[in-house]
Amino acid sequence: MEIINRRAKFDYFIEDTFEAGIVLKGTEIKSIRLGKANIKDSYAIIRNSEVYLLNMFIDHYKEGNIFNHEETRSRKLLLHKKEIRKLDSKLKLEGYTLIPLKLYFVRGKAKIELGLCKGKKNYDKRESIKERDLKREAAKINKYNK
Repeated sequence: MEIINRRAKFDYFIEDTFEAGIVLKGTEIKSIRLGKANIKDSYAIIRNSEVYLLNMFIDHYKEGNIFNHEETRSRKLLLHKKEIRKLDSKLKLEGYTLIPLKLYFVRGKAKIELGLCKGKKNYDKRESIKERDLKREAAKINKYNK
């Protein structure tokens, strides 16, 4: 099961990617397994040499009763110190942001793929739309020529 942030490739240039573990509560992991999570509006920050994911929405687990979690709480991400230092130095440059690209499971553990991204301008987005339309047209032509 994967949750993909499709908006990220449209809004940002992705410079580099990192895989990180997430510190979650029991009801959060159960909701993610059911596919009730959203990473569309979320981003990561570095605070006190630790990486935190903000605004990630994980819906309440319906059988979680009093032990349920807050839906958009900040969650700690697990990265090596060397990676955190590298990210911190890049983030200090103007225009870079840490955006979650994909949420998935590896051997039963929830992982998130973070992208070191730089924002696109409107003319870059129009160019992305143009490329996508050209690929779609080419695929349509190839389909009819076969």
